[in-house]
Formats: sequence, structure tokens, C-alpha cells
Amino acid sequence: MNSANHPYMAETKIQNVASDPVFQGKGRLIFPLYRTIPSGAALSDMGDYLPWYSNIRTDVTTAVLNRLKEDAAAGKQVIYPLYDEAEMQQDPEKRNTGLVFFRGKKGAKTAIVNAGGGFMYVGAIHDSFPHALALSELGYNAFCPIYRPDAQLACEDLSRAIVFLFAHQKELGIDMNHYSLWGGSAGARMADWVGMYGTAAFGEQDKPRPAAIVMAYTGLSEVTGKEPPTYSVVGTSDGIASYRGMQYRTQQLSKAGIDAEIEVFPGLSHGFGTGKGTVADGWINRAVKFWEKHS
Repeated sequence: MNSANHPYMAETKIQNVASDPVFQGKGRLIFPLYRTIPSGAALSDMGDYLPWYSNIRTDVTTAVLNRLKEDAAAGKQVIYPLYDEAEMQQDPEKRNTGLVFFRGKKGAKTAIVNAGGGFMYVGAIHDSFPHALALSELGYNAFCPIYRPDAQLACEDLSRAIVFLFAHQKELGIDMNHYSLWGGSAGARMADWVGMYGTAAFGEQDKPRPAAIVMAYTGLSEVTGKEPPTYSVVGTSDGIASYRGMQYRTQQLSKAGIDAEIEVFPGLSHGFGTGKGTVADGWINRAVKFWEKHS
């Protein structure tokens, strides 16, 4: 199959991507599992099924999906299970989890990007895949957990993902030293909680904490003084995560001796993703520099 001759387009049906044999039965994990998406919906309709998000661009959606398709068509595994068959038989909900891989350079450092969705669904198609694609194009290896939409279970799934990546560094061709945890909205809370409390706090083997956390538009206010270095972004028109609240939290992190920076973008609302085409365009690159400073 030559994927380049059959790229996904704006009018491609979401259902056709989810059921594309190239993804070997796991394509359904690409889209929000806990949202009802009509069979006739096209990729250009994606924004209708991602509440609370803004700046959802069909060109970004198709770019992400075509990259995954091209890798899969080339024989590269792009979606990994988080749990083994016995665990999934015991808890069928674990079949709705996975880890999506955007390859960078072999042996390069690793970023793990958690989408939000209010712990009601996983908005990876807008809130983590585009970030991971951008990071992979910079040479980094980037993974996006598909998790169970519950705060505790999501952190358990993220912790399992971290343990999996440490255990399979060699076969995946990745470096987990000084890895980073990223997240948007609810996904940012996951990054902070697992980054701060550690994987053992969520029932998994104890693994090193991330070198840095990158948080986008979240209303998290707690500061314990144990947080890793933290880079934050938010818009002034965010009706869910107050930019003033995120600025205050950044100040509190700094007072606790934690390196913390924040970018505030005029006029942007909640869930702007990579911010392509907006005043936030390029924030991914600046967050990478912050991560590299702590690597």
C-alpha cells in the first residue's frame, strides 16, 4: 500500500480512518472514544466532537493522520498497548488505552504528551498528536497516551506508559533520560500529578521523574514544592483556566525554588493546541528550549 497516493483529506470520513486496516484494528483509539461521532462525519467536522477546544484546524488534523498512516504503511508500529491481554480481560476498559508513537531521531530524547478532554474524553487528535508531530519533526521521540477518562485512572495509565517506555527504550530507539511530560487542560493535570508524585504513587514501578513539565491551559492551583521545572502557556480569553490563576501559580512555584516560566497570549481561548496561525504559534519551540535547559 502506498500511503502517499491515498492521503487522508478534509472530506475523508472519520469512520474510514478509524477502521483503516493500516492501523491493524487500533485506529479507533485515534479518535475520542467516549464521544458519539456519526458515521458520516468527515475530518473537517472534527471540531464538532471536541468540546471546550479552539483553533481546531483540518490541515493540522490531516497532517497528523497522514504521518501516522505513512509510518504504519511503512511497517512501523504506531499504536502500542499499555496492558497485556490478561489485564485487559480482567478489566475490559483497559482495551480503550494505548500509546501512540511519533518517531523522531533514533536514540533521541523522549516527550510524553497528554491530551485533555475534562476527564470525559481524550482529545488527542487536537491536543496531543499535533504537539507530538511537531516534536518529532524537531528530532524528538514523542508519545501520546490514550487513557481512561478519569483523573485517578488516567494517572495510572500515564504511569504505566512511563514504565513501558523505560522498559522498551532499546527496541523503540528512544532515550528516556531527562524525558519531559507535556499536557493540555486535564492532560496538564496528569503531567503535573505524575511528574510530582511519581509513578509508584499510581501503582507502578518507581521510575525517575521528568526533567521538565509543560502545561497548557489548566486551572490547577496546588503547589507542593516538589514539582519538576514547569513551563506554562495560556490565553487571556480562557473561560476555563484563568490566565491570572496560572500566572499566580507560576509565581508560587518560583517562590518554592522551582524554575517556572509562563507565556500568556492575548485573546486566545481555551484549548488552542499548538496555536498554529495564532499569536501562540511557536510556543512549542520555546517550551523545548526550557526542557533542554533542564536536560
